Amino acid sequence: MKKVTYLDHSGFAITTPAAIMVFDYYKDPDKKLKKILHDNEDTPVVFFVTHHHPDHFNTSIFELAQDHKRIYVLSNDIFSRLVPKEGIQVAWMSDGDIVESVPGIDRIEACGSTDAGVSYAITLRDGTVIFHAGDLNDWHWKEESTEREVAKAESRFVTIIDRIAAKYPKMDIVMFPVDARMGADFARGARLFLDKIDVRYFFPMHFWGEPQKACDFSEYIPEGSKAECHCLDKPGMSVDIG
Repeated sequence: MKKVTYLDHSGFAITTPAAIMVFDYYKDPDKKLKKILHDNEDTPVVFFVTHHHPDHFNTSIFELAQDHKRIYVLSNDIFSRLVPKEGIQVAWMSDGDIVESVPGIDRIEACGSTDAGVSYAITLRDGTVIFHAGDLNDWHWKEESTEREVAKAESRFVTIIDRIAAKYPKMDIVMFPVDARMGADFARGARLFLDKIDVRYFFPMHFWGEPQKACDFSEYIPEGSKAECHCLDKPGMSVDIG
């Protein structure tokens, strides 16, 4: 059994018997991570940061889980001066890098992004594939961009997704931006992703206070998709999955 807990914005904690994985911790107003750590005292903790933007990277993560075995998986665009020089284990990653044999995890691969940093594909020892997109998305504002700019943004996004799909045609848990600020095409990136990759459990994120659109899955889940979609739209919400 795995538990997925929404912390806030693009932040999630995924709890398994072998590891606690914390993604893009920004804030945790419901203090759920503290409870998870308290309830799983002997479980190693792996912190993932996809990039340096302050809504994805909070230096307070280096003060968390001090009584646990902990590892930090950090994108190489993060300033090293912000990372403690002693007392923690760090894996620095760029697109294409692979880290193996992290506690509770078989393999971590850093994948591409259309913004800063990377996305992560994580394979657990039971074969479960977890994907956190970071700021990987089909970023464009159709109402403000030229046709050429829209086409260029989508071409870059599709190129990255095709590379990921070639390696990971099926994924079990996916956390992906669905940002209503983008206007008419706010969910196009998610739709393209789900068109190309067979996803079992899909979690929208990065709503910027507008979860109602992100949680209207009928807007963008492709016809025929078997993805089970979960709307964790308030910090502290969680769901147990198989």
